[in-house]
Amino acid sequence: YKTWWFIGLCFLFILASVFGVLEYQLYRSRQQKNELQRQVKARTAELERAMKKSDELLLNILPEETAEELKKFGKAKAKRHQPVTVLFTDFKGFTQIAEHLEPEELVAEIDYCFRNFDAIIDKYNIEKIKTIGDAYMCVGGIPTPDSDVPQKVVLAALEIRDFMKNLAEKRSHSGKDCFEIRIGVHTGGVIAGIVGTKKFQYDVWGDTVNVAARMEGNSESGKVNISGATYKLVKNYFKCEHRGKVTAKNKGEIDVYFVER
Repeated sequence: YKTWWFIGLCFLFILASVFGVLEYQLYRSRQQKNELQRQVKARTAELERAMKKSDELLLNILPEETAEELKKFGKAKAKRHQPVTVLFTDFKGFTQIAEHLEPEELVAEIDYCFRNFDAIIDKYNIEKIKTIGDAYMCVGGIPTPDSDVPQKVVLAALEIRDFMKNLAEKRSHSGKDCFEIRIGVHTGGVIAGIVGTKKFQYDVWGDTVNVAARMEGNSESGKVNISGATYKLVKNYFKCEHRGKVTAKNKGEIDVYFVER
């Protein structure tokens, strides 16, 4: 054991052992680094999916421009939009029909109708504002105004009318009741913004909203009732029937028309 070759062999063994330990530590370090990178990558992908879902939910509630402003600044300013075209619908005889339906049937029926309304207005880039019970409200021209917005809203109104007409025919063949729809449309200026901090809602206010609601209330089953203001903008594109005048709050008497086609 005192020979030079034995001492040299021991030295080489010790050197190899140290090198092996260092190499193993480097290997373990690389493994840990790779595992950490894998976890970070997986977590990042998970966060991106969550962020995308969150954005989609936000865009389901707010117009894109308002959603981006809310994400960037934590709040969104109310804005005046003019002109816009407001569409209101509700179901005639809703209460009477609802009394004869089970809760699940009633919700399913409303959901089916409103989902189809959503699909129709999406085709024309119309912004859905809200539903209240059996009432459905949407606005064309928010957030971006467009000269052909009134025509698009009236086209959407006619499609909604025809959808409900076809649905009623199918229901009647099965001996089932079906909602009868009334639709009202008016064009003017509104103020739009977000109200509340919990379950906040994007909403619009102004005489235009009140007049549109008046147009719906003055309409008839299966009819699209528009104001004189909207008629002036769409009269070259649709066949309309003048019905006379109705009184609207803060507006006095205004002309009203049924849109036939």
